[in-house]
Amino acid sequence: MLNPDDIPTLNPEHVRSLHAAAGDWYSANGRDLPWRRAPFVGEPYAVLVSEVMLQQTQVERTVPKFLEFMAAFPTIERLAAAATGDVIRLWSGMGYNARAVRLRALAVVVVTRHEGRLPRSVEELRALPGVGPYTAAAVACFAFGASVAVLDTNVYRVLSRVVYGVEPPSRSALEPLARELLPQLGAPLDTSAWHQCLMDLGATLCQVRAPRCMLCPLRELCQAAPLLQAGDARRLAEASVPYSPKQGPFIGSTRFYRGKIVDAMRALPPGGVLPMSDLGQVVLSAFAPGRDAAWLETLVTGLERDGLVVRTQGGVGLP
Repeated sequence: MLNPDDIPTLNPEHVRSLHAAAGDWYSANGRDLPWRRAPFVGEPYAVLVSEVMLQQTQVERTVPKFLEFMAAFPTIERLAAAATGDVIRLWSGMGYNARAVRLRALAVVVVTRHEGRLPRSVEELRALPGVGPYTAAAVACFAFGASVAVLDTNVYRVLSRVVYGVEPPSRSALEPLARELLPQLGAPLDTSAWHQCLMDLGATLCQVRAPRCMLCPLRELCQAAPLLQAGDARRLAEASVPYSPKQGPFIGSTRFYRGKIVDAMRALPPGGVLPMSDLGQVVLSAFAPGRDAAWLETLVTGLERDGLVVRTQGGVGLP
């Protein structure tokens, strides 16, 4: 049994078998997603949009919104030229509305400083505003074919179970492992397909609570799969990489009320504003100015700071 802090030495033949099994499965079972097919596949701007959308939104909700977004803003130049309020309106239903503001701001930087072309390297992508390590790696890999590890939650979980079994490794141990497992020249699949396969396996078969090991192409090579065959499905379900922070209830949270305010702004005509007194009633049915005015002021101030609303003498509206 591997210690979670150990970085294993991988047998080259084992790695080749992993790549072969993954390549065969992915070519027959990979999810049909719009950013994986023409005209979007490998197009840097489309890859960026899809990755930003997928960060905190399920694939099923992202697919129609991605197509709608690309129809409205088909190029990064069109996005940069759009009013921020129009981008926020179109983002309706996706949640985490600040992503829309950051994406549009990033487009402005790319157009003004990079002649409308996204940089190719992880380091240059990281230098763009709002681009973190995952997004930079994803764009570099899926748009430019860079041989870099793209480590989302699904990839972490699949690799953790395959190599370590039921003892999740530390992040510091899994990152170099992921780099060592990257397909090399001559492998049956490239780096992009390898990551897409791992993501699909994590989303459809190697799930957190209901892993479907008997359908998994990696089961014969996986350290965790024998637990299911031994009837210990509970332990296998617990063999997940606990890197995602647990969130509290959404209803009644600050994020919930921020979303209600932005939704109220979306309902206004372009250029429209809502007085703070009216906004309070929209956001909270039992709104009492004497009790809740400071609370509402704090919410609006935070949204204004994040670029999601603007205030005028008449009230609050979209930027």
